[in-house]
Amino acid sequence: MSDIKERIIGAVTIMSEKEAEKVWNLIQSSFVLSDVEEVKPDPDELEAMRRYEAGDPDYQPSISAEDLKKELGL
Repeated sequence: MSDIKERIIGAVTIMSEKEAEKVWNLIQSSFVLSDVEEVKPDPDELEAMRRYEAGDPDYQPSISAEDLKKELGL
């Protein structure tokens, strides 16, 4: 994966849902995505997100958002 793609993915992981939605809308407006199929998350992914949002320490990032921004040059 290229450096720029890694930086984009890193930035998205620390965005709020609202910020991520804005980025997605920008991507959609930049490229034709009319045939893209929406993929539903599987139950394991949903459980992992639930545990993350509940603050389960096993599902929390090992790096702070600020340190990640520094690492990504943001």
